[in-house]
Amino acid sequence: MCGIAGWANLDSKKPLQNHSEAVLHSMCNQIIHRGPDSEGLWLDESVALGMRRLSIIDLHTGEQPVYSEDRKIIAVMNGEIYNFREIRQSLEKRGHRFETQTDTEVLPHLYEEYGEELIEHLNGMFAFALWDLRKKKLLIARDRFGEKPLYYGFFDEKFIFASEPKVLLENPHVKTEINLDAFRQYLSFDYVPAPNSIYKNIFKLPAAHLLILENGEIETRRYWNLTWQKPAIDSSQSSATNQTPTIKEASEQLKELLADSVRMRLVSDVPLGILLSGGVDSSAIAAFATQFSNEKVKTFSIGFEEDSFDESKFAREVAAHLGTEHYEDKLSVEKAADLISEIGGWLDEPMSDGSLLPTLLLSRFVKKYVTVALGGDGGDEIFAGYPMYYGHRMARVYDSIPRFLRSSLIEPIVNNLPVSTKNLSFDYKAKRFVAASKYDLVTRHHSWFGSFSIDQQNNLLTRDVLANTSSNIYRGAKDLLKITDAQNEIEQMQFLDMNFYLAEDILTKVDRASMAVSLEVRAPFLDPRVAEFAAGLPPEYKLKGNKGKYILKKAVADLLPKSILQRPKKGFGIPIAGWLKGRLNPLMHDLLAPERLKNQGLFNVGFVQKLIKEHEQNIASHHKQLWTLLVFQLWYENFFLKNR
Repeated sequence: MCGIAGWANLDSKKPLQNHSEAVLHSMCNQIIHRGPDSEGLWLDESVALGMRRLSIIDLHTGEQPVYSEDRKIIAVMNGEIYNFREIRQSLEKRGHRFETQTDTEVLPHLYEEYGEELIEHLNGMFAFALWDLRKKKLLIARDRFGEKPLYYGFFDEKFIFASEPKVLLENPHVKTEINLDAFRQYLSFDYVPAPNSIYKNIFKLPAAHLLILENGEIETRRYWNLTWQKPAIDSSQSSATNQTPTIKEASEQLKELLADSVRMRLVSDVPLGILLSGGVDSSAIAAFATQFSNEKVKTFSIGFEEDSFDESKFAREVAAHLGTEHYEDKLSVEKAADLISEIGGWLDEPMSDGSLLPTLLLSRFVKKYVTVALGGDGGDEIFAGYPMYYGHRMARVYDSIPRFLRSSLIEPIVNNLPVSTKNLSFDYKAKRFVAASKYDLVTRHHSWFGSFSIDQQNNLLTRDVLANTSSNIYRGAKDLLKITDAQNEIEQMQFLDMNFYLAEDILTKVDRASMAVSLEVRAPFLDPRVAEFAAGLPPEYKLKGNKGKYILKKAVADLLPKSILQRPKKGFGIPIAGWLKGRLNPLMHDLLAPERLKNQGLFNVGFVQKLIKEHEQNIASHHKQLWTLLVFQLWYENFFLKNR
């Protein structure tokens, strides 16, 4: 696991400005947390490649950059290639010679054999840059699900890239400001979806994309897309004439795929553990890990003092059932306040997913014992585990009720339900459900997930911001649906979530929090074989009635306690609603003070004060919206203003 950075000249006929090892070294220093063990730099007259290394595989000789035999192909990578041993064996049979045992070294040799199609041979999480010295050609790529980040921009005829935005800002060529359209996306989604970033002229390479720079021309293309139409099964094991497996057959095949995915991700030359929440996803990963580990598996969890948010007892139950060596920490409001004060210093793009705090605390805790951890991310998106998927079915029923009954009877009752600060309380879910019911499918889905609807943004933002931005916030999501073959609305929303919420929220959150403490986190559910198999199954195998993850629970039924399989989904939230009325209330008033907001010129002061007042007086629970504003202010005050 590493961080990468570099640049390339767009016009090979002009000399590069500030083309120095000192600048590259300075950029790499900004991501020393991603790779504290060593630094690798390579420059010629046209390109610069740099990296910071966190040693996981081949501790002694696995330095980067790596090269082809003639040193004409050079590569740096952030991530892990899990099938590198199989790739290496195949390449050695073709005559390739290797100098190290590191997974990264397969990249230049794969490129020699397959060119740009090298990407199709990789099973892993990665962001890499590869320079073809003969053709003066640069390739950068991001893995299929976006587990590893990659940012880039064009400044003064130079293409600059890095693992994090702060690295680009270290380059003297880079001058930027807030991208106001991306700012509006953040307010809606709680994150900025690719290809935008919060910075004008800095972009994210989307998941499953390859960027090629050659002869001053840039090409960006998608190299992989999940298909939902053909069952990805072994027909020899299926008794069905149409090759659709039975539930029993599908669960057995899924179990084999998951087991192999976990096995591949247990390869490490440093200590390894499992992030265990007590939910089905992470518990399944822990169960498979115990089957392949020669040592007692270490598991780690975070608890909360507030009972409705605390899942630690379920994690302990799973740990006891599997016989793991279990470690547990607890997130209090005092610890949360300390963590919040640090966010602005390292979160160089705003993200208001509240679980960022416990993820950071868990990462710090885990790092005391291991350097690599496996987690359960991706299970909800792949196996339709989010309640919102069933919510769309309920929305169709709700839409069939006459409008006058909804507006005059149901909605007033729902909107007057007593306010609760408990995790995913009934009033919170009911109010968000009816508020978003008037929107189209894509807008409704993201309104359930996110913070500020389009209507709310019209009240939240100043006239100047509204006049200079687009209100078509969900255009990118709607355009994405044009490239999927998913036919039903549930699978379409799964596809969107994989490309938006999973890639740019969940995985970015885990990457930032874990890399902040030099911890590598791997996600076995994101093996493309698992995703392709699940997508090819009938929709009811995943969402059966109102029960998500149906086939997954069948696959691991003999590995986990029934109480874990049957418990409702809770999510990894934080009790922010209560905290904003208590310990974090002074911070909220400070960062959202009227004078501060006026000077900023982004927000309607009166509307923000209304949100605060209604939340404090228990008239409504605006914790999600207020937290989104609070995180933006932390980023703006502690990072953006200091790095302009």
